[in-house]
Amino acid sequence: MIHLLRSRATKQQIEEMAEELGAYIKLAVDVRNGILAGGGALHADCEAVLFNEGSPQEDIWGADWIPSTRQIRYEALINIRPHQNNLSIEILDPSIRNRVKEIVKGLLEGV
Repeated sequence: MIHLLRSRATKQQIEEMAEELGAYIKLAVDVRNGILAGGGALHADCEAVLFNEGSPQEDIWGADWIPSTRQIRYEALINIRPHQNNLSIEILDPSIRNRVKEIVKGLLEGV
């Protein structure tokens, strides 16, 4: 199940987002609006939820969150963006990585 989060996730939401993959949760994070969509099998599915909310693609970055360790992985196919100078599946820009980290920690941790 994919959840759109504008405020801190509940324990139930995290459990539902983890149902698809178990050990980790796929995320798409809108770095401008400070929201994320998490869950499902593909980062692109989460990205589509943010598109439907009006988030432009240039503001959406993919990551994974591992609930057991609270580790963030900054890798997703949706991150390959030559027009934004990101030629890798990994988020290369440290300021974007930091913003993704700030949003993920704010919305998913502390549950």
